[in-house]
Amino acid sequence: MISAGDFKNGLTVEIDGNIYQILEFQHVKPGKGAAFVRTKMKNIINGGAVERTFRPQEKFEQARIERKDMQYLYQDGDLYNFMDVETYDQIALNTEVVGDALKFVKENEVVKICSHNGNVFSVEPPLFVELAITETEPGFKGDTAQGATKPATVETGAVVYVPLFVEQGDVLKIDTRTGEYLSRV
Repeated sequence: MISAGDFKNGLTVEIDGNIYQILEFQHVKPGKGAAFVRTKMKNIINGGAVERTFRPQEKFEQARIERKDMQYLYQDGDLYNFMDVETYDQIALNTEVVGDALKFVKENEVVKICSHNGNVFSVEPPLFVELAITETEPGFKGDTAQGATKPATVETGAVVYVPLFVEQGDVLKIDTRTGEYLSRV
């Protein structure tokens, strides 16, 4: 059990049967009345953000989130198939659970499957991936004064904005959290 007075950013707690991650918290001691903790939380199952206040002595169960490495195998309609790299068990997840997580992930790459009490609620791609450009317009020298970009389609079908000197066939390093180009490989 953890009390509201001990909240930290990133902590996951179970409140009223839902699992929340603490985004922000603030201890408030008004001139009159008792102290309280103002909290901004994200429901990790449905993604909704909630603001609530708690008394510092209120206690909550700390949620145990299991993150397991699994290999992304293939997509079959609106189902995505994954395999446990240790036991070789396979699971299929629907589009609502996966969302945009596999936008930069090729088949056979390892991702993290997040679950609580056996219920999978999200897929975390690797932080950085290396993908080849399948289509982009040519950039011309002297086309810009500073830092111009152009759209480029990578092998997974996602579009990334890249500098003008990047060409078709180049392999890029991409940050999957922001979808930004980092460098050529």
